[in-house]
Amino acid sequence: MRRYTILHSLPCLTMACVFLAGCFLAAQQDEPPVTRKVLSKVAPTYPDLARKTNVQGVVKLLVLVSPEGKVTTTEVVGGNPVLAQAAVDAVRKWKYEAAPQQTHVVVELRFSTR
Repeated sequence: MRRYTILHSLPCLTMACVFLAGCFLAAQQDEPPVTRKVLSKVAPTYPDLARKTNVQGVVKLLVLVSPEGKVTTTEVVGGNPVLAQAAVDAVRKWKYEAAPQQTHVVVELRFSTR
């Protein structure tokens, strides 16, 4: 019985090791977020629902910036969903300094009723 259990557990263990090794390699290959100078910013519009319900907080975005400085993609990585779309809409209008290649930039926008 013990032999049966070991033989049937081996494929599962092998798959788990391959999965974890792949995750580890992917994490090592990811580039760290870079800071690029913002040339022009557009302030986010405070959503009416957030204002009425007194929702405040920080929205964190991962932004892909083209070599020309244009925001090409945005991904919400943290924050209140009520505030997230306003943050994305504003950051898509930002302009960054030119660079030799596209870069990822982490942006944090703070929403406060004060």
